[in-house]
Amino acid sequence: MTGPAGDARMPSGEAEARFWALVESAWQRLGDEPAAHRRALLTRAPGANGGDVYAIDAWLDRFLDSLRQLTAGLSSPELTDLDRVLERKLYDIDRADVQAVTDGSDDGFLYCRGHVVALGREFYEAVRADPAMAVPDGECEGMCYFFANLHEERFGGWPETGSGISRESCTNPAGWSF
Repeated sequence: MTGPAGDARMPSGEAEARFWALVESAWQRLGDEPAAHRRALLTRAPGANGGDVYAIDAWLDRFLDSLRQLTAGLSSPELTDLDRVLERKLYDIDRADVQAVTDGSDDGFLYCRGHVVALGREFYEAVRADPAMAVPDGECEGMCYFFANLHEERFGGWPETGSGISRESCTNPAGWSF
């Protein structure tokens, strides 16, 4: 997890597995309808954006409420680990090719990346592999700082992830040619 002094901390495999398990559990608690919408997003042709594409958006606030309930008893180190994973996932898809599909200003692109992460690991990996799988203008602002905000509410400050990266748009030099 941590290398020599000054090295950025990467999320552990355990923290990443827990992160995606929590996301999936939060969705599962909502039942069959959002599951069908998420499946439809994964099985559509890349770039296809018919009426069903945005049906999942009606479920995002309930998803975040469900995720909040599932994380109610987590400690400061646990929330920090989850925030480190979220930060890394948002950073890794901070790329010009993803932004070309999702559109949006700097903040809007961050919220689009939050949307990608909120929809779960399968969708996230599909977008990483083929940005055309992303949903244009899909947004989930509440996901972008979800664990950081919970940490602040419960422990009085934002977690120190020690990652050395930013989840903000256009900060991943590997994803942008300047």
